[in-house]
Amino acid sequence: MRLVIAQMKHETNTFSPVPTDLRRFARGRATPLEGEAIRAAFKGTGTAIGAFIELAEKVGAEMVLPVAGNAAPSAPVQTQAYEWMTGRILDAIAQGCDAVLLDLHGAMVTEAHDDGEGELLRRIRKLAPTLPIGVALDMHTNLFPAMYEHATVLAGYQTYPHVDMYETGLRAGRPILALLEGKATPVMVCGHRPMLPHVMRQSSLDEPNLGIQRRAQEMERQGALAATFFVGFPHADIAWAGSSAVVVTDGDAAKAKQNCHELLDMAWKDRAHFVYKIEPLQTSLARAQQMQGGPIVLLDHYDNCASGGTMDTMTVLGGILDAGLTDVAAFAIFDPQAVEQMKAAGVGSNVTLALGGKLDMPALGLKGSSRQVSGRVKTLVDGEYRNEGPMARGALGDMGLSAVLDTGKVEIAVISRHTEPSDLAPFRLLGIDPAKKRYLMLKSRVHWRAGLGPLAKATVECAGTGVCTSDYGQLDFRRVRRPIYPLDPDAQP
Repeated sequence: MRLVIAQMKHETNTFSPVPTDLRRFARGRATPLEGEAIRAAFKGTGTAIGAFIELAEKVGAEMVLPVAGNAAPSAPVQTQAYEWMTGRILDAIAQGCDAVLLDLHGAMVTEAHDDGEGELLRRIRKLAPTLPIGVALDMHTNLFPAMYEHATVLAGYQTYPHVDMYETGLRAGRPILALLEGKATPVMVCGHRPMLPHVMRQSSLDEPNLGIQRRAQEMERQGALAATFFVGFPHADIAWAGSSAVVVTDGDAAKAKQNCHELLDMAWKDRAHFVYKIEPLQTSLARAQQMQGGPIVLLDHYDNCASGGTMDTMTVLGGILDAGLTDVAAFAIFDPQAVEQMKAAGVGSNVTLALGGKLDMPALGLKGSSRQVSGRVKTLVDGEYRNEGPMARGALGDMGLSAVLDTGKVEIAVISRHTEPSDLAPFRLLGIDPAKKRYLMLKSRVHWRAGLGPLAKATVECAGTGVCTSDYGQLDFRRVRRPIYPLDPDAQP
């Protein structure tokens, strides 16, 4: 048995100004991983591609590993990067294989294609019309028709924070192996509802998504090969942005359809609870100051790099500095220029920096706005670490050259490569113990709850500035299908 196993992941924020070239998929290298380097990097990790590798080894399959690229969310993928990765996948398949297992995201937009995953699958299907194709997807998939028309099995994360990447790889891969062994006949049914759930109301730790995902898991215990409800990624002005579902059964199309529509109906019924209510920043910070104990998480959710944010807006951090909050750790400001200045000054030196605000946000009509901040360079590190979990356990992470600027009241992590604070490992590397802080300012939305959630005594959501805004009124949607809820409150299913 010969299996082609590959990864090509990107969640595209079409409002983001952060460019997406090939190096962004390589996380510090010139090009993404290829061949045996992929096995070395991902075997034994809590990732979908790690699960694929394990499944292949268990059945004694020959593995072909053409590429593993995973870029932090940002603007549409540049054509050269997309063609470089898809070309390697297609070349491997053209050499002959029994099946392909793909670790994709499901919300990739490129300069040429609104549906990057669907275009890849279309090309594979043209090359190999009967090839079994299993795909692991993110819960934030924006499901285009081409994805389910050309794949054999689609399975998406059932948790947000995404702590089930590995399990999703198993759910996508096992039906394909069963098909090859003549033990199953996967049948897939998909559907949509016209909804754009706010990301801040999508967590599977909370209702309504908690109940929907539990029902999907129950469907699998009752016999479905894979059952997925996709919340969708709303910061993409494309036709099929929004919620969808896909259910795979063993030869029972009627059951797949029934289960699929049940998940969609659950979401539609609770659509009002997927709408996020915004609180003014000054009100949020004043409320935080009245709270006792800690750590209290101050969530700068408008500027989350894992949703395509620049990670360099200073609105929330500036509010914290102006309010005089003490015993604060802030993760993080993306500012390679400031890191180089701190490196030149040296650990222990006092510096004054024009921090953040290096990137304009044309989609919001905003220029980057830095803030002068003074402090001592506390630490300087190379930025490489390995996730402790539970999210992407064991996977390599890289903040790039990074430093901590200590103002005396706030320890500010300043990084050179976009990294969301979803794990304790980068904090340890920087010499910050978040458990001992009164306040934690995190540029995140939901993933922080994976690694840091157990530490938080309280959470205060802070409306700042950024292309991950929870105010849809700040975003110019022109291409998303209409009517759609909540942009159109009277939208019908």
